[in-house]
Amino acid sequence: MFDYGARQQRLSARLEQEGVDALFLAPSADLEYLTGVERQVPSFGEASYAHGWVTGALFRPGREPVFLFPRMFHAFDLREEPDGEVIVVNETDDGTAIFERVAGSVDGTGRVAVGDRVWAEATLHLGQIVGFERLRTGARIVNELRRTKSEDELAAMGRAIETVETTMAAVAPLVVPGVTMLELAEAVEHELLAAGSRCPSFPTHIFTGIDDGAFDSHTATGRTAIPNNTSVMFDFGGVVDGYCSDFGRTVYCGEPPQGFLDDYAVMLAAYEAGLAAARAGTPARDVNAACRAPIEEAGLGEHFRHRMGHGIGMDVHERPFLSAEDETPLEPGMTFTDEPSIIVPGRWSLRIENVIVAEEGGGRSLNSYPAALTVN
Repeated sequence: MFDYGARQQRLSARLEQEGVDALFLAPSADLEYLTGVERQVPSFGEASYAHGWVTGALFRPGREPVFLFPRMFHAFDLREEPDGEVIVVNETDDGTAIFERVAGSVDGTGRVAVGDRVWAEATLHLGQIVGFERLRTGARIVNELRRTKSEDELAAMGRAIETVETTMAAVAPLVVPGVTMLELAEAVEHELLAAGSRCPSFPTHIFTGIDDGAFDSHTATGRTAIPNNTSVMFDFGGVVDGYCSDFGRTVYCGEPPQGFLDDYAVMLAAYEAGLAAARAGTPARDVNAACRAPIEEAGLGEHFRHRMGHGIGMDVHERPFLSAEDETPLEPGMTFTDEPSIIVPGRWSLRIENVIVAEEGGGRSLNSYPAALTVN
């Protein structure tokens, strides 16, 4: 589906350009992007294998990657054999010696980069073999390759977005007096899987606010039935073909007061302002400022408590961020969330979230689900 060879060629050129003799990556979005080796679905408890710390691949400029897989990972977690040299480490093997042999093949005296999902044990062994003074973090190198999305990648993200929009259409009618946040979260995750998502892209969050009196699927109040005249916010995402979506909408249970409708209109104006500002060449912080402006002009700035959005792709949160401190100039094909919110403690809360792609003339939404407030 994706041209991993072309991606590895781009990586090889970047490593040579930056004087990096090797890059070691553990299972991660970076490794999946370059080779197709899928990450496992995250779980709360860590699943470990004998010699699990060696799991990953070594990339060197102009050479095919070398993969190290514990036998259990190779037998049960690897869906398809990647292109390159594959070394399987059995339980009774000397994992340290095998890792040393592979790492010892690194030539030169340049830098050796390490991905941000590599086990500390692997990093320590790597430093002992090549010299700790050569080690560098390697996440930025691959992140900069991943930032701009191809048409194939945008299509995969579109499929991930379809799962959340199908889910929202099915779950929105369930927001009625007496429902709990946990019941809504359970319905969301059921519908996500039915719609074709591999798993949620992050823990599903259904909530009414962030103050002590709020209902929240992540707290004990998630089991409490909501009353009439409650604003419920949805925040969830799906995964298809390794790419994430991140989606948000607000459903009002009851008859919304005029003040709520006024604030909702302000929030939509903020969303549109951020979308229009997401032009190629514009610094990320300026896009964030454009999104914030309508909310601040309405005197609600203190209630927009986060950034406009974050990069998204194979990870649900990627750099760069659409935030006050990020000066990265946008490039065509960069994808972000556009997610303004207004959360007024003790009063009401509302939010929207779509995925957008930066283009020459401004941002383009990849979503088609209506932005209008749903009222039950």
